[in-house]
Amino acid sequence: MTVHFIGAGPGAADLLTLRGRDLLARCPVCLYAGSIVPRDMLSHCPPDARLVDTAPMTLDMIEAEYVTAHAAGHDVARLHSGDLSVYSAVAEQIRRLERHAIPWTMTPGVPAFAAAASVLGRELTMPEVAQSVVLTRVSGRASAMPDTETLKAFGATGATLAIHLAIHALDRIVADLTPLYGADCPVAIVARATWPDQVVLRGTLGNITTQLAEHPIERTALVLVGRALGQHDFRESALYNPDYHRRFRT
Repeated sequence: MTVHFIGAGPGAADLLTLRGRDLLARCPVCLYAGSIVPRDMLSHCPPDARLVDTAPMTLDMIEAEYVTAHAAGHDVARLHSGDLSVYSAVAEQIRRLERHAIPWTMTPGVPAFAAAASVLGRELTMPEVAQSVVLTRVSGRASAMPDTETLKAFGATGATLAIHLAIHALDRIVADLTPLYGADCPVAIVARATWPDQVVLRGTLGNITTQLAEHPIERTALVLVGRALGQHDFRESALYNPDYHRRFRT
């Protein structure tokens, strides 16, 4: 028996990986985050699978489902939104599984920031403009940020910032980053990327709060800040330059 943690991707049912689909098809138990995982994805599960929506459950209740499945010898597919590597609460579940000596695996999914970039039609890195992407968030009820991990600290680098779970703190984001990036720096807010009801707001640090006031968003959203979001005058990569010699080009 094994618990298979699967990144379900950002929302569109067809952005599930092939590996994730195949795991769903052979697991008699599926735990899924019903508030942010599309039910269409559950069509890959066996017809008689036990489907458990974990949205209203506590960690203790989820652990109990794993223990019960383990006792019955049933593999479990555990669907999480996005990718498992960030903000997934997988680590605390794995710690409990290991206490019970229950085997587990991880299958990655399409992360929210990548889906948002695709929706925007933008590359988040650009030669001599931004070569780093910082995945971060702000302090909230679920957990506080470490003292050293602040928007001002990350913003000082000039990197593209992908700020998760922070739509409620847009005023703070603007106040902290405007002195570093400038009021004309591009900003995008992408809510529920790749879902049928996705919402996209584009603006700058100088006007994005006005746009949000005119188009309120209270759903899962990602705030992207950085010059790469709107830069058109930039140096082309040397990778495809005819004078750049590499082993794959004679």
